[in-house]
Amino acid sequence: MAAVTYRSDARFKRSMTLQSAMFIAIGGQIGSGWLFAVLSAAGMAGPSAVISWLIGGALVTLIALSWMEVGAALPFSGAIVRYPYLSHGGLTGWLMGMSYWLANLALPPIEAVAAITYVGGLFPNLGLLETRQGISMLAWPNGIITGIVVMFVFMLINIFGVKLLSEANRWITWWKIIIPTATFALLFLVFNAGNYTDYAFFGNAGGTKEGFGATFQAVAISGIAFAMMGFRGVIDFAGEVKNPKRNIPLGTIGSILIPLGIYTGLQIAFIGAINWADAGVAPGDWASLMSSSWADGPLGAALKASGIALLGAFVSLLLLDAVISPGAAGYLYLGSASRVAYGLATNKFFPSILTRMNRHGVPAWAIIVNFAIGLAFFLPAPSWYRLVGFISSALVLSTLTAPAAIRVMRHHAPQLHRPYRLPWSKVLAPIGFIASTIIIFWCGFITLANLDALLLGSMVCYAIFFSVKNGWTKRAPSIVLSVVFLIAWVIVCVRGGFILAPSDTAVDGPGQVYEFLVGITVLTVAFLLILRLMTKKEGVRHLRAGYWLVFLLLAELILSAFSEYGPLPTPVVIFPWDSLIAIVIGYIAYLGADKTGFATPELKALEQESIEREAAGGDEDPSESNVEPTPEDDHSISATDRKD
Repeated sequence: MAAVTYRSDARFKRSMTLQSAMFIAIGGQIGSGWLFAVLSAAGMAGPSAVISWLIGGALVTLIALSWMEVGAALPFSGAIVRYPYLSHGGLTGWLMGMSYWLANLALPPIEAVAAITYVGGLFPNLGLLETRQGISMLAWPNGIITGIVVMFVFMLINIFGVKLLSEANRWITWWKIIIPTATFALLFLVFNAGNYTDYAFFGNAGGTKEGFGATFQAVAISGIAFAMMGFRGVIDFAGEVKNPKRNIPLGTIGSILIPLGIYTGLQIAFIGAINWADAGVAPGDWASLMSSSWADGPLGAALKASGIALLGAFVSLLLLDAVISPGAAGYLYLGSASRVAYGLATNKFFPSILTRMNRHGVPAWAIIVNFAIGLAFFLPAPSWYRLVGFISSALVLSTLTAPAAIRVMRHHAPQLHRPYRLPWSKVLAPIGFIASTIIIFWCGFITLANLDALLLGSMVCYAIFFSVKNGWTKRAPSIVLSVVFLIAWVIVCVRGGFILAPSDTAVDGPGQVYEFLVGITVLTVAFLLILRLMTKKEGVRHLRAGYWLVFLLLAELILSAFSEYGPLPTPVVIFPWDSLIAIVIGYIAYLGADKTGFATPELKALEQESIEREAAGGDEDPSESNVEPTPEDDHSISATDRKD
């Protein structure tokens, strides 16, 4: 029997094989991360960065387990932003959707930045880069205009349809597997074991983030989580995957293990190949690698510094890959972002025009809108090292969706057809949930402050548009409440001084931190309390089912402020107690998610559709049938589109 799907998803063409689906994810994972993450991780954690990759791979695997059940049962395009609405209603759906959408908006620009940075570092006369605060960034006008052109190319590729994208990506991904593998194999020719034994194994990142705490933080913000979270690409394109029962679970696991093996090999080889003199860094000064001459192209620099002709010649291929790998990842991520916007529009958070398909079977309007908004990420600091932490936190937060939803869906939609059932879900679901929350905590205070400011501030959109549209609140009071809240919110965030600040920002005393934390906590609680008093009974349920997520965002931010990962010169809570408390916070949030989840009307409708198909003994995949969606089945597709 075919997995249940929305009728609107029948507009997508199920043309992706297992290899195509897996390569979509791997193609995203082996993008800019392989070019920069090895230096970023080494600069933060020293040789223990190898352990960081293994920890990251293990945690991502735990997170992905729940996704295999939910993704196979409900193979939707843009699925990651549709599940939280189905299991927890509007507020959770909005916050999770915004988190994932923001991350996906930023992913194509960061891949463009990566490619241009590598080229600009090797050819400085092009004027693509400039150095600000010790970090290379795209320069105006050459670098930024080049980035806009690259983004435009990403958009054109996506407009031609998913079949062309997946077929082209198959060969590009083979290239992206072979070149990194050959790179770390060649770097072993100049491997120096002394780089592992002669200097600080846990790095010298400075401040309070030394020791094993730096190893954990490297998982979150050096590019490790950023790279490994690419497994979600299989889920994003789930509505276009053949035989989702088999291909979604296998594609998910394969898209974790293959990149993990490549990245771990690269990290081991790169650390052993560091030539301190060529980088202009004192031996063992791991932290200075990030601002060294190697930062613009670490792997190419390591190959050239070897003095071996073969390795020097290989730099030409590496330069070509520095364009192909991020470029291919960038157009894949723009495709994913369009599916995310499609999912949000299906949930009625975004305008329904974003669900319309062109004749190639892709949501063209969603692609165009994401391209236009994504250009904003070229300002104010277009640097891979600056963007990667925020993107990682937003991506990881969105992965809470499946571990939070899996048990709720089993409780409230028990007859939903599940091609794959996660064994020991009572244990593995909360573990996967906690794995996500601990990575978010390791992102550090500055990253969490920016994430909370954007997400919790966006609750005004939920109040003004979604709640009013559903008739739960009246428009005028919702607008007044939202405007007052937003003005106060901006004042608190500006006075705090943490928004858009560098990740290593520190304060002289706790007063600035206290004011910021008290301000956003009081404003958030007051906003939700007043909104609840204004909301009708049905809407209150949607609010209540999102409180666990608000609690998680605020609690982790407060803990982070006083931990090793905060801005205080002397942390109040030291490692490992800060991480242990974060685990407790994550478990409390999971219990709240499990208790407050409910069966939305959409979830019950999907369960009923599943029951009817099973009773009919149907194996037909709706996307491959000749029956087009009717107006009653799908209100998001215009009459014009149905004729295509």
